[in-house]
Amino acid sequence: MTPTNLNPLALHAHTTGPNPFKVALVLESLSIPYTVKLWTFDSDDHGVKGPRFLSINPNGRVPALQDPNTEITSWESMACINYLLRVYDRDHKLSALDGSMDLKRAVQIDSWTSFLITTLGPMMGQCNWFRHYNAVKNDDAYGRYQAQAYRCFGVLEGQLRSHGAGEGGWILEGAEPSVVDWHFEPWVRQFEFAGLDLREYPLVKAWLDRVQTRPEVVRAYEKVKGGEEQ
Repeated sequence: MTPTNLNPLALHAHTTGPNPFKVALVLESLSIPYTVKLWTFDSDDHGVKGPRFLSINPNGRVPALQDPNTEITSWESMACINYLLRVYDRDHKLSALDGSMDLKRAVQIDSWTSFLITTLGPMMGQCNWFRHYNAVKNDDAYGRYQAQAYRCFGVLEGQLRSHGAGEGGWILEGAEPSVVDWHFEPWVRQFEFAGLDLREYPLVKAWLDRVQTRPEVVRAYEKVKGGEEQ
């Protein structure tokens, strides 16, 4: 299957969280046709807690991805993205070569993706929660997650410095972004909403500015925000 003869995939999303945008970034980068279906947080027929969406993702979260070309449904952002890489990234534009041909690159992708999924993303999410949504103000909790988010920014800053990415590169060494950049961008983009700043992390800020000028990034955000309400 090639992008020119595919039936459009369906990306289930909302516009307030970062994870659906990660999947849209990969879809755009691989030129895969897709539509966006926007859900609320409610438990009715329009929400992710309602029976209609729970039949797509039993966990009641977005993103989820339905592919009519294979009749496969994936959910959770990493699973959706890994599905797209396995099925559609035939030229390894975003991923590593198969098997032992590029084992080092594959391990780097897995390591940095895991760091985002298990550490940086959750720390940013907790900053958002305790800054905006917790029913009782809790400066101690917010301070803990703020410190951890900054620690993660420091790890990312060191990685960018290690191969001169401040001069125009990406999280992993290479001339073009990898899937790692698409995992990180929607989360790091939220730094101001989380009450953080990047003044002490100039390479992270330069990387973020660089990523956000990419046409596939602009298209992905426009498409998700313009999705069809369910």
